[in-house]
Amino acid sequence: MEGIKREKAVVLFDDGSFFEGTAAGARGTATGEVCFNTGMTGYQEIFTDPSYFGQVLVTTNVHIGNYGVKNDESESGKVQISGLICRNFTNEYSRPMADDDIQDYFVKNNIVCIHDVDTRSIVKNIRNKGAMNCIISTEDFDKESLANKLQKVPSMEGLELASRVTAHEVYTLGDPEAGIKIAVLDFGTKQNILNCLAERGAFLRIFPARTPFNELAQFHADGYFLSNGPGDPASMHYAINTVRDILITKKPVFGICLGHQILALAVGVSTYKMHHGHRGANHPVINMNTGKCEVTSQNHGFSVSEEDIMAHADKLEITHRNLNDDTVEGIRMKDQPAFSVQYHPESNPGPHDSRYLFDEFIKLILQSKNN
Repeated sequence: MEGIKREKAVVLFDDGSFFEGTAAGARGTATGEVCFNTGMTGYQEIFTDPSYFGQVLVTTNVHIGNYGVKNDESESGKVQISGLICRNFTNEYSRPMADDDIQDYFVKNNIVCIHDVDTRSIVKNIRNKGAMNCIISTEDFDKESLANKLQKVPSMEGLELASRVTAHEVYTLGDPEAGIKIAVLDFGTKQNILNCLAERGAFLRIFPARTPFNELAQFHADGYFLSNGPGDPASMHYAINTVRDILITKKPVFGICLGHQILALAVGVSTYKMHHGHRGANHPVINMNTGKCEVTSQNHGFSVSEEDIMAHADKLEITHRNLNDDTVEGIRMKDQPAFSVQYHPESNPGPHDSRYLFDEFIKLILQSKNN
């Protein structure tokens, strides 16, 4: 990287894999569960997605930083990843409209990065052995010392993180005079999910993750949205109980990613930790009702149990499947207007194949209001 002094950085993984490379961003030490994203573009949206909180990201795209950073392309108020592992970290960007270079951006957000490492080997190892924790450091290069620190990093399984990234207080988005009111339970929502709802004529009131139902009910919402977010859904008993209360109202409910998992748990479907999860912008998903394939944006390390869904076939149906591994990507309740998907239909970054789901949610709300 021209103009930046080259300093050493190392990364150690739970399985003992060790790589030496070059430091970028802030100096220090970062830990978390390592995951990889296969997207070719959209690194800023990925970095700022709250669903990545507590994770160290590996980018399979070789070049990171080559189009700079733009202030209005963030999905939240800060970078959410714990650290970054990449092949080429460049401070020279080609986009005239960019507001900042990635080095300054990472320093401002206190994000540690290691680059000039064999990301292909790292990704292959994760694919073979599954998700694991890692530690990046620009200050401690001793394997034994790093291993001792790494042992103290908690497993993602059983970890409740939504309350770490949720809004601290209630706020609103959209036109207060709109004819549709949606209550959003914020488990770590992406900004463009909210935008997709507001652009369709809805007034949103966004509530912190631990808001009890009696407070939500005071808004007199026409529908409820359950957002994406980080961590193990099974650890979020507070949210599961709140969603059960919401379902009693029989008002329309739409969940995305973590919200999808919480809806499933609320109706008796269990979740499980995946081998290494789905993260990228080109995952094929089939809509079971239309037979059409959607190219989707994804970011999740947990999934819902198909066996449990089949055990509740009287009240649940699978609406979408992942064509790579056949995992469940969408469900619908048969006895009330509630549905959810595992992937990200707002698709920032990614194709817009699935944005019709926001239209379906609005349609359900209008039908409910007219009944």
